[in-house]
Amino acid sequence: MKSLPIKSNSIFFPAACFPVPTVVPEARTEIVRKSIHFLIALCPSMAAISLPVTVVALLAGILCYTFMEVLRLSGVKVPLVSALTNIASRPRDMGHFVFGPVALGIGALLTLILFPAPVASIAIYALAFGDGFAGLIGKLFGTCRLACLSGKSIEGSLACFTATYFCAYFVSKNFIVALIAAVTAMTIEAMPLEDYDNIALPLAVGAVVQMVNLP
Repeated sequence: MKSLPIKSNSIFFPAACFPVPTVVPEARTEIVRKSIHFLIALCPSMAAISLPVTVVALLAGILCYTFMEVLRLSGVKVPLVSALTNIASRPRDMGHFVFGPVALGIGALLTLILFPAPVASIAIYALAFGDGFAGLIGKLFGTCRLACLSGKSIEGSLACFTATYFCAYFVSKNFIVALIAAVTAMTIEAMPLEDYDNIALPLAVGAVVQMVNLP
């Protein structure tokens, strides 16, 4: 009796029905990048203890990273930092200064300086978790990509909205404030700003939340 060609039988190979994503390396890069992103959520707690110390720490971090990145581009290997930067670099970053961490630090720094504590907390959480989960969910599970989103996925935008909403509601206990913050974060995140969204997103969220007079 002639044996079945198991190789072509999708019953035995479900992958035939569900193709394996081709973005695994990009997903790994995004996981590393967003792990760093999530750490910026520590800033509001640090600022509650001492705002000046937090500001100085952010400034020092930005300057140290910039110096080490210049060394890396000059061919000098900085232990751990160079390896981490290489892993977290997107294809567009290869051979260039990786600006993302600098923009992340600047965004958090300006937010802490310009807005009162509750507003700054919402804005920085939107940066850490809203933008963070948008990139992570979009890269791992994003399938619905529209031209109007500049190649970004609907799944990522919804993740940004959801994470920002819950963070904003946790801080404000006001669903209108949470809704406004979430819509703003989702809108900025969907724009083709590349790493500059790390600056634009918290400032925009902080500005709109401030306008609704959060006490």
